[in-house]
Amino acid sequence: MSKVSILQAINQALHDAMEEDEAVLVLGEDVADREGGGVVGITKGLSTKYGDERVRSTPISETGFMGAAVGAAMMGFKPVVEIMLMNFMTVCSDMVVNHAAKLRFMSGGQTTVPLTIRTMTGAGMGTGGQHSDFLEAWFAHTAGLKVVIPSTPEDAYGLMRSCIDDPDPCIFVETMPYLWTQGEAAERGHRVLIGKARTISEGTDVSIIGYGRVIQQVAAEAAKLAEEGISAEVIDLRSVSPWDVETVIASVQKTGAAIVVHEAVKKFGAGAEIASTIHERAHAHLRAPVRRIGAKYAPVPFSNVLETASLPSVADVMAAARELAKVSA
Repeated sequence: MSKVSILQAINQALHDAMEEDEAVLVLGEDVADREGGGVVGITKGLSTKYGDERVRSTPISETGFMGAAVGAAMMGFKPVVEIMLMNFMTVCSDMVVNHAAKLRFMSGGQTTVPLTIRTMTGAGMGTGGQHSDFLEAWFAHTAGLKVVIPSTPEDAYGLMRSCIDDPDPCIFVETMPYLWTQGEAAERGHRVLIGKARTISEGTDVSIIGYGRVIQQVAAEAAKLAEEGISAEVIDLRSVSPWDVETVIASVQKTGAAIVVHEAVKKFGAGAEIASTIHERAHAHLRAPVRRIGAKYAPVPFSNVLETASLPSVADVMAAARELAKVSA
């Protein structure tokens, strides 16, 4: 199969979805080709092919165009909205949390909101504290929202197609510094089930659970643990809400040890929910408490040195795996 970047995979997924279904729309700042096809070019080519009626560059008013997208979704369209950076989700959170997420509940199931929200984030490019936060825990905490974070081009394509198909609002998080990472291209029409994890490598000594680019970085280093006689099972959740409880619990019951890692701040992060569930449902199998690894409890620094220091490191994950592997049953 050919190699593509995550960016190209998302672009292809949007092209294919719009070609197959005239109800799919794209809205956001600078998404049309005359403005460059999005800040990094993910929507490039869409307005030229499908026209300004279906691909609309909007004013800089996240609340305004998110509200328009919620209304369009209620009327039977399938809007894909680009919020340029995840920190800017704060601007339109009322529309997302109080309207998109709740309309199915508040209408007694009569109204669905098939809305997909694309947003970028991630440290490592010196964009500072107002442009780099992973805020997935905020939205995973909100009943009615689905949250996905792909880590490969194949999953990016498949998850985007599944989000657009979904009758409920989905937040599709793109890791900005990782968008140009190459990988296998998905087959046209490929779908990834939302809420289903992927086991990257199987193991017997420790389960390492995460999502986004950090779990791919860990997977690349896991072979070094094997050389030391430590067998690590690496699980890419792909979906933060809902998350694949069954796959994780089965893995921990087998290995007896678990590490949860994410790029978001460790305190109050999604890893806490995952760790708690492991303790509740697999306590008898654990040799030691679940380890959580995440970013420091601070805004993302602008300084490259401080930015790197604030992030979870693969070395931290490897060290935790070695420590847990030594703990006897």
